[in-house]
Amino acid sequence: MHITQKLAASHADGHPTYSFEYFPPKTPQGVQNLYARMGRMNSLGPAFIDITWGAGGSGSSLTCEMVKVAQSEYGLETCMHLTCTDMGIEMITDALQKAYEAGCTNILALRGDPPKEKDSWEQTDSTAFRYARDLIKFIKSKYDDYFDIGVAGYPEGCDDGTTADAHIPYLKEKIDAGGTFIVTQMCYDAERFITWARKVRESGIPDHVPIIPGIMPIQNFDSFLRRAKWTNARIPPEWLEKLEPIKGDDAAVREAGKDLIAGFCRKLLNSGVTKHLHFYTMNLAASTQMVLEELAVTPTHGSPTESEPKPKYVVCSGTQQDTQTIDGGKITSNNVETVPAPAVSSVTAGTGGP
Repeated sequence: MHITQKLAASHADGHPTYSFEYFPPKTPQGVQNLYARMGRMNSLGPAFIDITWGAGGSGSSLTCEMVKVAQSEYGLETCMHLTCTDMGIEMITDALQKAYEAGCTNILALRGDPPKEKDSWEQTDSTAFRYARDLIKFIKSKYDDYFDIGVAGYPEGCDDGTTADAHIPYLKEKIDAGGTFIVTQMCYDAERFITWARKVRESGIPDHVPIIPGIMPIQNFDSFLRRAKWTNARIPPEWLEKLEPIKGDDAAVREAGKDLIAGFCRKLLNSGVTKHLHFYTMNLAASTQMVLEELAVTPTHGSPTESEPKPKYVVCSGTQQDTQTIDGGKITSNNVETVPAPAVSSVTAGTGGP
């Protein structure tokens, strides 16, 4: 089901919705652990999940496999990230076909950052994709309306130096090319986000295109500061005043962070600029669950600690991969060494910029 259709149906009844982002882990055991966590976190009631992509297609086979397991085995509404940096038409075509075969009907189309070994983005000779809008047009030309296509928004401005306001025309181009929903880079400043979202509407992007804020729950003080700096996210001074005195106590930081993030979410929901929240989980459950429970939006039954069916697939690739985490539109790479994993039963299986 298309994400926009699912959200529209829920929002018509006045219910806010939310979703979770996951990234491919470094090891086969990590993948299996994440499958189990994804199944458990499904009891929190996300409208959809998304799986991140690697720069230049690195680690793409694992992303495609995780999309297949999430969509086909767990029945989770899944969105696959797809970047066009250093991606030839053949690679893009193959990834889209795998998503199609898995029953995935949602793609987050991104230009992406350059691979780890390169200092800047460059267009390859074999690709027609210079910007995300080119990727969107290609998807539409091949699959028409089969895929709901998400695009990245930047309420804090883009890494290339483009300000938040200057980026809005590029955002409009992506929607005009066929984008149907917007997922933003992580943000902690509610007033800044609300002002930006209203400017997005004033640019001509219609109300039926959801603007979805990217939100990273606070795990501990150091990682909170590091990721905010990494994505140029402004931290409200009052947040630092509350967190700095307890920065050495991770449990206290998570508790205070829960209140801060929940308050941020309430402001966005009450403003009317959005009815959906997208959580960059970092493959962890606790902090996201704490925020959702504070907001009182989770189902009254079930909990992420309940048992879930075991996934049928394990990763058994023996190649060196370079997977990426996309935290609210910010991409980072990690070298990944995958090793053969034991078979389970008889079945085995091998955001940035305009």
